[in-house]
Amino acid sequence: MSHSSDLRRRRATLESEWSRLVPQMRTAGSRPSGAAALRPDVTESWVRSLSSVDPNRDSAPVSDEEVHHRWSGSPLRRPVGDLADELRTIAEDAGFVTAVTDESGTILWTCGGRTMRRRAERVNFAPGGRWDEQAMGTNALSLALRTGRPSSVFSAEHLVTALHGWVCYCAPVHGPDGRVLGVLDMSTTWDRSNPLAMSTVRSLVATVEARLRTEPQLVPRDTPGPVRLTCLGAETAVRDGVPLLLRPRQLEILTLLALEPDGYAPERLREAVYGDRAVSASTFKAEISHLRRALDGGVSTRRYALTTPVSCDATDVLRALRDGDTDTALRLYRGPLLPRSQAPGIEEWRTHLEVAVREAVLASARPEHALRYGERAPYDVEVHEHALRLLDPRDTRRALAAGRLTSALRH
Repeated sequence: MSHSSDLRRRRATLESEWSRLVPQMRTAGSRPSGAAALRPDVTESWVRSLSSVDPNRDSAPVSDEEVHHRWSGSPLRRPVGDLADELRTIAEDAGFVTAVTDESGTILWTCGGRTMRRRAERVNFAPGGRWDEQAMGTNALSLALRTGRPSSVFSAEHLVTALHGWVCYCAPVHGPDGRVLGVLDMSTTWDRSNPLAMSTVRSLVATVEARLRTEPQLVPRDTPGPVRLTCLGAETAVRDGVPLLLRPRQLEILTLLALEPDGYAPERLREAVYGDRAVSASTFKAEISHLRRALDGGVSTRRYALTTPVSCDATDVLRALRDGDTDTALRLYRGPLLPRSQAPGIEEWRTHLEVAVREAVLASARPEHALRYGERAPYDVEVHEHALRLLDPRDTRRALAAGRLTSALRH
């Protein structure tokens, strides 16, 4: 029998067992008999989880704490950052998404190809998501944290049905004192299940643990806070209340890296910054080096990506639009992206943001959205017409929208 048909048969068996046993467990509150197709650690975790987790929930809850600060202070940040290029390559080549959590099961860092990362974000397998047993039920991360041993969970072994399309391979990361500091997980769709993935996870964890043992000074003491990048209608980067001394070109690079969490191959980033301009490799590398020093080493080598927390108003706008929160998107969208920049990559993102916000406004049934956006787009006839369609005939704001429309038509 082929590997793929064997996986399909295994998945069908587990789905059948889940459908039969989970309703019984919810009623009886104990592990039922006759669950031979399931591992004991899975059914025992189901029983524990059902007291706090609805199997029909669609995504992991979000931690109340600021995840950027937690990652900045994590002893895993620097060893994982040193391996970031290798982790990204493995994840992208094999079609996985990789995550690192703290000891509580909160995800602090992820990487992977764009398609898998977006799929993972739908279940909040992303920084800030809580994956401990009490929050998200039976999964490889929660089992590894509970047992202190590597764990894999396939398809309907997950308690939550939204995860039945996944397979996860996970191992805990132990500090030099034996304490579990977090876990490293590699996840993908069930049809890509491969026993070699667990060997890869074990090997990566062993490398991280070796770095922790040989470089104890890497445990941070006075860790600087995250960088706050403001690039919509402004051009500033601040850390702990102190502006970073970055030239316009370095701000462009920082903005591009913030907008592309998976990073850039060097040649692609160079094209995004300079386009067809004849710029020497040494000039480009000097800009990267200055930015890396300003971020205390927070840009990976070989493949350029951020390894230090950077919050950005442009990414906040995109996140709000993905969540359908037009109010927040409009509040944060204070102007075009790096308005003075002529870098091709910035111009492309600038257009993307402008179009995305405008389309959200035109799709909204709330007139205040069109009115607010119309302040920044005085010559956008369609937006003013949209405002007028939505406003009640007796609404005094119609005069404002009508005036703007008249001015736009005359322009």
